[in-house]
Amino acid sequence: MSLRVGAALGALTCALLLGFGYYLQYVQGLDPCPLCLVQRGGYYAVMAAFAVAAIHPHRSYAGLAALFAVGGVAAAGRQVWLQHLPPEKVPACGPDLFFMIENFPLSRTLKTLVAGTGECAVVDWTFLGLSIAEWSLAWFFALFFYALWLAIGARRESRSS
Repeated sequence: MSLRVGAALGALTCALLLGFGYYLQYVQGLDPCPLCLVQRGGYYAVMAAFAVAAIHPHRSYAGLAALFAVGGVAAAGRQVWLQHLPPEKVPACGPDLFFMIENFPLSRTLKTLVAGTGECAVVDWTFLGLSIAEWSLAWFFALFFYALWLAIGARRESRSS
């Protein structure tokens, strides 16, 4: 598979995952928590890197997609960790993102987004016994390894030409 086609498939995968997230939000009524929004941003970043790689095939863009996926792994991993805390250890729920943006300094808003709040520990939806955060963690791992595979494959293609 060429890097161009592989990257386009990676971008399409991210677009479908984002579409499902918006479906859960706007059709099922599940509002995203701060860490969910960070993960959503991670999917956009991975998708953008794959899209650039599809337009301008170079292995460095696949490497960038892998790097963005690591950020997604960190955010999803943090949320999974919060979801598995005992109830007495879960941090208190905080204000929503729009309130924080309007009323808090940017540094405090970003710190709250990355650290998560009590609402990030709530499991509203599961499929096959896994929460949204656990599925997101699995997808970010898959995207990471896929992007690495593309980057390594692109290196081999460039050596053989």
